[in-house]
Amino acid sequence: MARVAALLTYPIKGCAGMPSHTTMLTPAGLAHDRSFMVTNEDGVFRSQRRDPRLALIRPEISADGLRLALHAPAPGPDTVGIDVDISGRSREVELFGAPFRGIDQGDEAAAWLSDVLGSPSRLVRVPADHDRVTDGRTPGTSGYADSCAVHILSQSTLDLLNEQLGAHGTPRLPMERFRPNIVVGGWNSPHTEDRAHRISIGGTELGYAKLAIRCAVTMVDQQSGAKAGPEPLRTLAAYRRAAEGGVAFGTKYAVLRAGELSVGDEVHVTSWGESEL
Repeated sequence: MARVAALLTYPIKGCAGMPSHTTMLTPAGLAHDRSFMVTNEDGVFRSQRRDPRLALIRPEISADGLRLALHAPAPGPDTVGIDVDISGRSREVELFGAPFRGIDQGDEAAAWLSDVLGSPSRLVRVPADHDRVTDGRTPGTSGYADSCAVHILSQSTLDLLNEQLGAHGTPRLPMERFRPNIVVGGWNSPHTEDRAHRISIGGTELGYAKLAIRCAVTMVDQQSGAKAGPEPLRTLAAYRRAAEGGVAFGTKYAVLRAGELSVGDEVHVTSWGESEL
């Protein structure tokens, strides 16, 4: 029986994840997932693609989403805590060239982030009227995620990659390198998530949107905040090339029915389809 092996929320886009045993699945993904985003002074989002030190920032957000703490390793600033502004005036921000709005979270958070990242930065939160529509086979919504609300990756998929890496003497990679929201254990066949087109977990339901096309963020060591390429992209290119370009690893989903999720919940595939790889 397939079950949820891990649940991970990333309150700030590009920063470290928060594991949880139980969380809510909302129409925009796991509660508070990518609700915040770091930008430069012009409002353009920061990503580990260019700012790998984002990986060193560990956010902690309260259950109600009204208190946010940021932690970073020494040397440098250790921790800052802010009361989240959810009703202030929003300003223009940019994500992959698309215009959005964000509520600025103030000068204290901005100064702390600028110090950690070594470049002027601001922190913004998704406003209440955020009406983003995501793409893929099943449309949905999300906060500041790259695209869809939920990213699922199975343990067997990672195990196969690590077998491939080990075959030419490359160290294994941890699951955190791929930043999934839901890790599924118990699917014996690697890449089962490619064909799982409708999934129910507890009282929730997810609809397949598209394959997850991987980028340079997978080459960032999430513990050191440093690029450590060319793996895994080099090895994935040998067996996971996508028709539209790039390499696919994991799957993106839209939320069809919200509800509570817990580690250990059974994962039921209610509709199967062909892989788009």
